[in-house]
Amino acid sequence: MTRWSLVVLGQILAASAGRAQVPVVEKVEPPSWWGSHSINPVRLLVRGQHLAGARFICPRVTCSAATSNAKGTYAFVDVTIPRGAKPGSYPLQLRTAGGSASVPFSVAPTLASTGRFQGFGVDDAVYLIMPDRFANGDTTNDHGVTPGMLDRAKGRYYHGGDLAGVQQKLPYLRGLGITTIWLNPIYDNANRLNEKEKYDGLPITDYHGYGAVDFYNVDEHLGTVSGFRQLVDAAHAQGIKVVLDMVANHTGPYHPWANDPPTPTWFHGTPEQHPNNTWQTWTIADPYATAALKRPTLDGWFIDILPDLNQDDPEVARYIIQNTLWWVGISGMDGIRQDTWPYVPRTFWRDWMVAIKRQYPALRVVGEVLDGDASQVSFFEGGVTQFDGVDDKVDMLFDYPMHFVIRSAFGQGKPIRDVAQMLSRDHVYKNAHRSLLTQLGSHDVLRFMNEPGATLDGLRLAFTLLFTVRGTPLVYYGDEIALPGAVDPDNRRDFPGGWRGDARNAFDASGRSPEEQSVWSHVQTLLKLRAARPDLRAAKTEHLVETEQQFAYRRGNTIVLLNNATDAVDLALPVSALGVPVVGACGAPVRTASGVSVRVPARTGCVY
Repeated sequence: MTRWSLVVLGQILAASAGRAQVPVVEKVEPPSWWGSHSINPVRLLVRGQHLAGARFICPRVTCSAATSNAKGTYAFVDVTIPRGAKPGSYPLQLRTAGGSASVPFSVAPTLASTGRFQGFGVDDAVYLIMPDRFANGDTTNDHGVTPGMLDRAKGRYYHGGDLAGVQQKLPYLRGLGITTIWLNPIYDNANRLNEKEKYDGLPITDYHGYGAVDFYNVDEHLGTVSGFRQLVDAAHAQGIKVVLDMVANHTGPYHPWANDPPTPTWFHGTPEQHPNNTWQTWTIADPYATAALKRPTLDGWFIDILPDLNQDDPEVARYIIQNTLWWVGISGMDGIRQDTWPYVPRTFWRDWMVAIKRQYPALRVVGEVLDGDASQVSFFEGGVTQFDGVDDKVDMLFDYPMHFVIRSAFGQGKPIRDVAQMLSRDHVYKNAHRSLLTQLGSHDVLRFMNEPGATLDGLRLAFTLLFTVRGTPLVYYGDEIALPGAVDPDNRRDFPGGWRGDARNAFDASGRSPEEQSVWSHVQTLLKLRAARPDLRAAKTEHLVETEQQFAYRRGNTIVLLNNATDAVDLALPVSALGVPVVGACGAPVRTASGVSVRVPARTGCVY
């Protein structure tokens, strides 16, 4: 090549380098919306390359307020959908100095509200499912697109459970007496081994759903968005409601935003420099805590690796609100379980709840506050304006204060009086009856049967309390057959029989041991009783007996006797008469000068 040719080539390359490049669209969020929605216009977030200076041409909708970031990797645009717009494809065109690209977008069909968006509460019995560990209904999605992530022998790898498996087991849940299922998050998680988060020095997967890399898609190992909609429809046909776990606090470490956020203030910090969440949730309810003291809780990255979303950024807040409403609108689900409630500004929760209720008034939300102090939990109760001037408006909270004393009394044999005393603290709540979801277990704590001193008698006693006391009861999958499990991930074992080739099928009575069947039948009996007796769901509570190891209470025309001692006792009750026991094998009531006396066997509960 001559020197002249080299000069010309250099001029051509220089001109090309200065020329704007053709835009590339990689992702549009949300991918669809509704013309009749309470949010209209909807704000789209477009991710791609060479988007700087983006303009939008919108032939069938109205576009406005277009902006893009300096790197040209993100663009925002408001899209107003005509109220009478029919469902279908409504693509936009993105134009820059370098050219144009199509932006896929559609108007979604509006789901009929009858039998959908129902909410849940004291009339329900909730069942918590980790889809990856419950049942494998579709073996074609076991390995996803990345080999080496599925291994049932490893607690922190994918095991193959999915939404199809949950759908196939709906008749089992209905037969048990469950009316609502809560699914752990189903967002698309990292399709790789997570080198950043390790356990015993080994990389793990995000099978649990709490490390989202795409908030508008279902994890490939669990199914599809349309498959989730099918599950919700199938559950409703069985008379079962669906609650979906959501995460507004953080993303997964491999989300594309982690190293390229849409705005400079999208996260609190960067992967290289950020505050660490020290889990000091009590600082939020502390009237004397400074902003600096609260910062690790509100701004810190969970387990020091999960990018913490900044809900004070208006774009982040709007994104989360729209994402929540999109999942509800495309599925017809009935409720939301929101993760890590104290770690997000309460002003955001207030606005988030208002947006939900404006579109879906009956939908109910339960927030996770994992704290054993009732005064701490009650601070976050909705319907109460606290010292910070905020009512976060949440419908329900997890009753971890009761959870811990239930475990102590019935799992470890410590005084049952602690349970009665915890109930006596209900005065710190505005409405403990309707605002608390009470549980024996969850995916965040070891299984009941792994408490030191746990027995089947203690587990049955705990279930008797759970289904007869105030609040909304929750069963963690497998607890109905006394499934054991130590700390995470052992507490997330596969449900026996959920996989083809399992040695036994505990979804069927023939596959349960006599001990497992005794617990299962006890739970079923109590759920039938709770469903049949409105007083166990709505009547006020009256405590009749509180001793070291005995507790008796009345709810309407129902009286519950609990003996947590290792010996039988004669329990004196200040009532004139008792009917026939419908649960338990207590002795016949004997009249006394002050009421009746009942012989209650050791570690037994009876319901009259």
